[in-house]
Amino acid sequence: MADFNQEKAYAAQEDGADFFDDGREIELLHYVYSHPHLEDIRGSPEKVLEAIDEYGRTKKYLMNVGESKGRIVSDLIAEVKPQVMVELGGYIGYSCILFGNAVRKAGGKRYYSLEMNPEFAAVIMSLVDLAGLSDIVKVIVGASDASIVRLVSEGQLHHIDLMFLDHYKPAYTTDLKLCEELKLITPGSVLAADNVIKPGNPPYLEYVRRTVEEKRENLGEVVKSQGIPGKTVDQYKKRYGDMQFNQSSGNPNLVYESELIHSFEPTGVPDGVEITRCTGEHQ
Repeated sequence: MADFNQEKAYAAQEDGADFFDDGREIELLHYVYSHPHLEDIRGSPEKVLEAIDEYGRTKKYLMNVGESKGRIVSDLIAEVKPQVMVELGGYIGYSCILFGNAVRKAGGKRYYSLEMNPEFAAVIMSLVDLAGLSDIVKVIVGASDASIVRLVSEGQLHHIDLMFLDHYKPAYTTDLKLCEELKLITPGSVLAADNVIKPGNPPYLEYVRRTVEEKRENLGEVVKSQGIPGKTVDQYKKRYGDMQFNQSSGNPNLVYESELIHSFEPTGVPDGVEITRCTGEHQ
């Protein structure tokens, strides 16, 4: 793991819960669109990212993936060359712009950014348009599980080649299991999960690191580790009564190979990305 360049560090994350959704996201949008070099920024994903980083370093902290972890996933995109990539949790569009551009360069067709907060989604769409990525990026507004089901039912999403998880931490495992049940995750699919060290996500790491035998033994269990609640498949059935879910949650027969890559938050705080590859399926 390379050392973190402190000269590029974001402003420190504020204590408590007041480090996002306090108006800074709209403030960022005004900052970028009033930038003295706006016309040079327009149409350039790299320069839009530079402007966002500039705000994060000189104004207020932004909970972006940042350059360090962003490079890990960008390199993964260049390797996997996904035709379809999905991110769960878009915030203000930093990862969407960085990875959407990488998917386009790798010959991919579509990058879905699923964001629950409609105000954040509006910021994403505005910055994606400024970066010139509207041809490949599609922003979906709503809860991640409902959005996944809707995309499948509408015939827009058939398979996920690469998925970036960076939303509500308890939903990492439940949304992955939903994607397994909908056969969106199959051998060849790759997952990249952010924030597995800070703040951490023990239930997700436990799930993707289990063997098929261990998952079969724990079939249908509700995730309760470390006090993080989970959802059973019955909750999905209650919400989407017309969908045909299996009795079990997820597909325990999928074989995963998982590796933690250590890196840094944009503030310089240590964090990591869990890279998980689906390598097969037991019968």
